[in-house]
Amino acid sequence: MSEEAAEQVEIKEEKAVEKKVKEEKLAEEVKVNEENKIKKKKEDITGIAYVFSSSNNTIVHITDLVGNTLSRVSGGMITKHSRLKSNPTIAMFVAKKAAERPRDLGITSLYIRMRAKTGAIGHGPGSHAAVKTLSKEGFRIINILDSTRVARGGPKKKGGRRGRRV
Repeated sequence: MSEEAAEQVEIKEEKAVEKKVKEEKLAEEVKVNEENKIKKKKEDITGIAYVFSSSNNTIVHITDLVGNTLSRVSGGMITKHSRLKSNPTIAMFVAKKAAERPRDLGITSLYIRMRAKTGAIGHGPGSHAAVKTLSKEGFRIINILDSTRVARGGPKKKGGRRGRRV
């Protein structure tokens, strides 16, 4: 009887040890899952890219969601030729240079707000090249919004009347 009792005690101890090992494994899995959740939250940081494109220049301004400036680059900072500041090729380099610092800070996705000159017919030649380059730089484009201001009357346009005045 004493041997059988001893065997039963050993079996109970083995079961208790197995149970502890299983609990430790579950605790480790829970920790790993919590770490993965934290990493996912850190990975998805969003910013806003303001792309201003006129017939004379292209400016890319990237901020965080609060509005703090992370980088701002214009065509004049890339080229010394004023006639090339609005060129799509220069706009591509502008977007590349503007994307460096936000990428280092961990921003992975962007809202894009494109803007042209008030009262202009369309965007300048560099706006689409800048947006395309931002997506190629590894940012996930969430939304593209045209935030061009629309003139509704207001003060008289600069410059005199055109044509023959009788």
